Amino acid sequence: MLDIDFIRDHADIVSGSAKKKGFNTDIPGLLKADEERRRLIKEVDDLRAKINEASSRIPTMGDTPDRQMLIEEMRQVKEALGVKEDTMRRAEELFQNLMLTVPNVPDPSVPEGKTDEDNVEIKKVGETPTFSFVVKDYMTIMRAHDLVDLERGTKVAGFRGLFLKGDGARLSIALWRYTMDFMAARGFTEMIAPTLARERNFMGTGWFPLDAQNVYQTQDGLYLVGTAEVSTMGYHADEILDAEELPKKYVAFSPCYRREAGSHGKDTKGIYRVHEFYKVEQIILCKADHQESVKYHEELLANSESLMQSLEIPYRVVVNCAGDLGLGQVKKYDIESWVPSEQRYRETHSASYFHAFQTRRLNIKYRGEDGKAVFAHSLNNTAIATPRFLISFIENHQQSDGSVRIPTALVPYMGKERIGS
Repeated sequence: MLDIDFIRDHADIVSGSAKKKGFNTDIPGLLKADEERRRLIKEVDDLRAKINEASSRIPTMGDTPDRQMLIEEMRQVKEALGVKEDTMRRAEELFQNLMLTVPNVPDPSVPEGKTDEDNVEIKKVGETPTFSFVVKDYMTIMRAHDLVDLERGTKVAGFRGLFLKGDGARLSIALWRYTMDFMAARGFTEMIAPTLARERNFMGTGWFPLDAQNVYQTQDGLYLVGTAEVSTMGYHADEILDAEELPKKYVAFSPCYRREAGSHGKDTKGIYRVHEFYKVEQIILCKADHQESVKYHEELLANSESLMQSLEIPYRVVVNCAGDLGLGQVKKYDIESWVPSEQRYRETHSASYFHAFQTRRLNIKYRGEDGKAVFAHSLNNTAIATPRFLISFIENHQQSDGSVRIPTALVPYMGKERIGS
């Protein structure tokens, strides 16, 4: 959420940013609602002050006609106050609902564009493999080694359900464990984050209200997270941290759930786009300084790149265009992993920074040297997401005899050098 003072002072910039990102945000309507809200707040405060003043006078007036007149006047004022307070609450609700639709302002370095097709490649890393044999797609390889069962997954869980089996399950767990250790060695505190979270955490991270259609809700009014970012960002909600504590760096694992509403017809086969998956997520809280955010954004990207290189996966990095940014993102990088059978790169990681957009909603502050409490900045990035990551991993490491080679770094976690023989 942006600061309303900033919106008032830079309405043209905020409105232009919304259009750049592709959000239909009514900035003039918001400013009108803000003006009405502030007018009503002043009127309510004036009425309350009038009642308070009369309340202090009445006991000193004795049993006089003036006292009775003042009591009757205050009875009418209290009735008017009740009506005015109801009007103010409605105006405040309208204002808050409009505020939740205002997107963050993208960094000037973010390219113009409407969809992911307009994202700009920054670099490619790693040689795309050449094979002396006919390349197999990951589903052929996984079925050959009995690593996955989509048919029974659909029978049990419905569309997009799956079972990972044997070395398919073992490989996923090995990747999670390796990634957690990899990030811990870089100073990140490990967490297993809640999968169930309250609505406030989704509002706070910017998932609600615009992306609510993709979130599963329980009968108890809780929601299933689509990333550990949601619950981990709620960890410090309503807290004031000490400046010396920053940056806070977390690497959080959780099961994740996503309805994939609006993705009808996309990746309907296989394991790329599923309703239930697992992620290891990087989250950072840092001081409220743009250069700090930029520095840690690059660090998050470098962490994932180093992980990819250690797992010997060719990839490219793109900077996302304005139209491919979410509501709260100032800037985002995607890492796209090479998929040999498709002869293209596909997204497996997203690194974003938000300035104070999320922390303002979640009320996460720190106390600076001057003693003032200010909103921290927040960032996040995928460390690894499965089963999606298995696609590139299995295809890039396939061998002529049909086996899958395990990179040296992962062998201690996998307990073997190959899947199959």
